[in-house]
Amino acid sequence: MTLCIAEHNPKEHIMALSDKALSILTFAAYHQLSSGMIVRDVVLEDDAGHKAEPEGVKELSDAGLLEANGKRGTLTDEGETMLEKVIAAIKGAG
Repeated sequence: MTLCIAEHNPKEHIMALSDKALSILTFAAYHQLSSGMIVRDVVLEDDAGHKAEPEGVKELSDAGLLEANGKRGTLTDEGETMLEKVIAAIKGAG
């Protein structure tokens, strides 16, 4: 399953992301929404056994949305924009 997120302008580029890639952005969205702080850095693997799906990490990296560096990653400017679109989609779901 993929989710297409686009601006309201139909001429804008549409990016389809897999559930595995979306799970990483959704977790970042959770932290941003719950803390009220902008999230740019994400934990891809912690010491408690939680690990982001490698396929999702690769997909976000290949799309230029995430710079992965071992157990951590940093959203690129494009990644931050996509995160904002994910948050907007979550807020608009109700």
